[in-house]
Amino acid sequence: MSFKDKVIYQVYPKSFYDKNGDGVGDIQGIIEKLPYLETLGVDMIWLNPIYPSPQKDNGYDISNYTAIDPIFGTEADFKELVEKAHEKKIDIMLDMVLNHVSIEHEWFKKALAGDSYYQDFFILRNEPTNWESKFGGNAWSQFGDTSKYFLHLFDKTQADLNWRNPNVRKELYKVVDFWTALGVKGLRFDVINVIGKDEVLKDAEDQVGKFEYTDKPIAHEFIHEMNQKTFGKDKSIVTVGEMSSTTIENGILYTAPDREELSMIFNFHHLKVDYRNGEKWTKMPYDFEALKFILHAWGEGMSDGNGWNALFWNNHDQPRALNRFIDWKDYRERGAKMLAASIHLNRGTPYVYMGEEIGMLDPEFSELEMYQDVETHNAYDILISEGLNHQKAMEIIQAKSRDNSRTPMQWDSTEHSGFSTSTPWLSTGKYTDITVEKELEQGTIFTFYQKLIQLRKEKEVISEGDYTPFDVPNTRIFGYVRRFDDEALLVLNNFSHESVTIDIPDEFLNGEVLISNIDTISLTKKLTLEPYQTIGIYTK
Repeated sequence: MSFKDKVIYQVYPKSFYDKNGDGVGDIQGIIEKLPYLETLGVDMIWLNPIYPSPQKDNGYDISNYTAIDPIFGTEADFKELVEKAHEKKIDIMLDMVLNHVSIEHEWFKKALAGDSYYQDFFILRNEPTNWESKFGGNAWSQFGDTSKYFLHLFDKTQADLNWRNPNVRKELYKVVDFWTALGVKGLRFDVINVIGKDEVLKDAEDQVGKFEYTDKPIAHEFIHEMNQKTFGKDKSIVTVGEMSSTTIENGILYTAPDREELSMIFNFHHLKVDYRNGEKWTKMPYDFEALKFILHAWGEGMSDGNGWNALFWNNHDQPRALNRFIDWKDYRERGAKMLAASIHLNRGTPYVYMGEEIGMLDPEFSELEMYQDVETHNAYDILISEGLNHQKAMEIIQAKSRDNSRTPMQWDSTEHSGFSTSTPWLSTGKYTDITVEKELEQGTIFTFYQKLIQLRKEKEVISEGDYTPFDVPNTRIFGYVRRFDDEALLVLNNFSHESVTIDIPDEFLNGEVLISNIDTISLTKKLTLEPYQTIGIYTK
């Protein structure tokens, strides 16, 4: 399977569709909605973790790698999903969380009980470093009642695994093989670029410590070895690495085909342009110039180096992009289409996060108790301790919480938006008039996504072409040119609520408008783009 003409749809299983009425989405719910995803036209469904877990970090704290958590169903349900999706020419991608396990995992329990074989599965030290956890606080916790400490880059219930131990790698490769043997054709590796810790760990100058464990050369060696021993034996398997704080140079190394590591990577730099001084838990308008610079740098850098990007605006860890980048009160539909076209016509594999194809928005929860996310509650405590009052802290939480994108999928206008017959694990949002039912009847965002997905299959310049920035100074236009053989595509995206006039290069003046979110388009040398307009001009 080539991954260049594919589009991947992300399902957050807890929030997609609840078939058995217990308030939590499940595998049978995904099976029931396969016709909807077939109609959209996607090729693969990525599921967030569905393994047994204490759910301290919404399933990213895994206590058993080779089973299904009963809240989602059974292994038989999963096999049925793989089979029924395959009948619709849709494959399944699973989340592989191989950097850390839950402290409820049998490996950690055996280590705590004094088994030295399993103690070497973890990163234990008598003298911890000064690193901070990515969820706030110390990255080390006391190992049972011993004098040692164990490393957890994330929640204190998520113990980092010692990838330098070949026995750990052997066990993790068995996990990969277990799921691919069940017909899984996609693997999404969680924070995979932090697996390569040094043998001797040192204090960090910045205290955060991420430079001490991110993108180490040995991480590339481990990923290449995993490729060779597991998924690399089946060329139809698609892999994507989630890369925390990575670089273009490393992005190329992870994904250049001749290196035999991964198919593609996610990076997050473009989603930090509304972080004041690089701090997530702040509130500010996004910086368009920074956004454009990052998108151009990665687009051009990965193209020149033969790397491959996974393209996305939304996922389960991010607020909804409509709330961040669009004047959604006036331009929700048009803005949703512009954001979609800006990545679906781009060089890389686009990901659609559930609900974005109908233009869902952040929930704007009024009470802190409505948020379930551990990181959100930790952040609230920190903001209050820094002197913010409740109202100011809540404004930041409402803008930045990971729960913004985790609210239940809004299917129809019945109670709980048709997600469940009982109270959902997480409340539905404020804007429950945005539903699949209404969108399919009278909306235009869904059909726009369908067209974008189809265009990627029809035009090689979209799936295979290179990337050159089309930089328009002093405007709010993000533009680029794609070329492949004798085909060329100019894509212009207006990220503002004002009209902008652009000089169109001569080669595109007699071109074909492949797609636009404004109906009446005639190509002229000076082309005026309406607020949040997108246009793709094709020539051959």
